[in-house]
Amino acid sequence: MLGLNLIHKFLNLVAPPFTFFSLCLFLPPFYLFKSFLSVLSSIFSENVNGKVILITGASSGIGEHLAYEYAKRGARLVLVGRREDSLREVVDRASDCGSPDVLMVGADVSKVEDCKRIVDETINHFGRLDHLVNNAGITSLGMLEEATDITNFRAIMDTNFWGSVYTTRFAIPHLRSSKGKIVVLSSAASWLPIPRQSIYNASKAALLSMYETLRIEFGPNIQITIVTPGYIESELTQGKFLMSDDGKMIVDQDLRDAQVSATPVGSVEGCAKAIVNSVCRGDRYLTEPAWFGVTYIWKVFCPELLEWGYRLMYVTRPGSSAKEAPSKKILDYTGAKNVLYPEILQSPEVKTD
Repeated sequence: MLGLNLIHKFLNLVAPPFTFFSLCLFLPPFYLFKSFLSVLSSIFSENVNGKVILITGASSGIGEHLAYEYAKRGARLVLVGRREDSLREVVDRASDCGSPDVLMVGADVSKVEDCKRIVDETINHFGRLDHLVNNAGITSLGMLEEATDITNFRAIMDTNFWGSVYTTRFAIPHLRSSKGKIVVLSSAASWLPIPRQSIYNASKAALLSMYETLRIEFGPNIQITIVTPGYIESELTQGKFLMSDDGKMIVDQDLRDAQVSATPVGSVEGCAKAIVNSVCRGDRYLTEPAWFGVTYIWKVFCPELLEWGYRLMYVTRPGSSAKEAPSKKILDYTGAKNVLYPEILQSPEVKTD
């Protein structure tokens, strides 16, 4: 035991400076090599014409526009969603965009039997699967201590995390056969400690860790692109949330304003195009908008400052509404919403199902 303690003391002393000087020597040539590979992958980007792409959560938001972007490139699509009326409209538009064959599958990815059926119907119809896009997700909002029934949060993990894991598990043999790719929509919330989103943040962090591990387990047979969007125009940024106090989906744009505050919201069309380009290049990670990646640097080097800022701007006094937070007041007083939010986010017409 004494010998083991001495080993740990030695490593505590030696590991930090060794790591620092090793990185100083290793990083410049490593990033030069990565830049060279990036140029090559851009030149020899994957052609998805005729390939089979399965997209969950395709009835709205990023999933919907990913369907259009893949369709423009001639891909055959499997579009999955719970709201079949909305999904049917997306199927029609994807066909108009150029997809030669679009299969619609009404399903709830939080149910393992539905996830198996999604993959089975894909293989029965197309005979193969090339890209699995795990996009389905919902957002929760509320302080943990305000939750009257903590089990209401299960829907977040069931959809955001387990929905992706279930579908991935059933798709693995088919993706190995085609040497396909997995795209997983995590979030910048996976590293940002945004108040009132604790369970949502945790679900996205779980996705990040899960698929980084799967990347090692799968090796080169199945490539994985992990996408960590910032604020992108969608139903989520239109104010659609699962509330922690009663477990119901609501649309509340004032509450949305308190959460998003004066942060520029990115275009969903631009985000979808960036994702498909990134996947075709074989990128390991993508943050969109790209500038949002600097928040990770703040998280790594100044976590206390980041936490202090969030607490100052987002957390209100006990008993006060979240709509009284400084983050909301700044947006209201400056009128920044008219500049920083796309016009679609001004519309309250969002379905709560």
